[in-house]
Amino acid sequence: MTTKIKSLDTQILSVIDSDVSLNKTYDLLTSMKGIGPVIAANMITSTHNFTRFANWQKFACNIGTAPFEHTSGTSVRGKSQVSHLAHKQLKKLLHLAAMSAIMHNKELRAYYLRRVNEGKSNEYHDVLHNKILGRMFALINRQSGYVELATMQLRRVAS
Repeated sequence: MTTKIKSLDTQILSVIDSDVSLNKTYDLLTSMKGIGPVIAANMITSTHNFTRFANWQKFACNIGTAPFEHTSGTSVRGKSQVSHLAHKQLKKLLHLAAMSAIMHNKELRAYYLRRVNEGKSNEYHDVLHNKILGRMFALINRQSGYVELATMQLRRVAS
């Protein structure tokens, strides 16, 4: 099984390397901390190389990370929720990206710690997923690699 998995990974990377636009998108995505080869390849296929969706919000609605109010007529009952008809594989991959980003990305770590201090630690998952999606789409639209904020700016955000 291990050799078959490695063979498939090699085939996927060879397909990405054979196409200039796929290779550029792959390089842009993997420049972001928390995004590895598996997540990048899945994002490229899910978004048809970022041509299928106009923006990250539409993609978030499609995969089930965008929260919607639970409403009935004029009343609002309950908290906003994400759909249970979500694309569970992509949500798992985004969760792994969020966990990695919390450890390695100073800006997202500061955001996460702020949410924990506010007592909202259990509500951060989909927010972080959407932040990561927004950054992925921004990288592709700008056609430039990921750049971390300077530490001075992070101190202002954290306080």
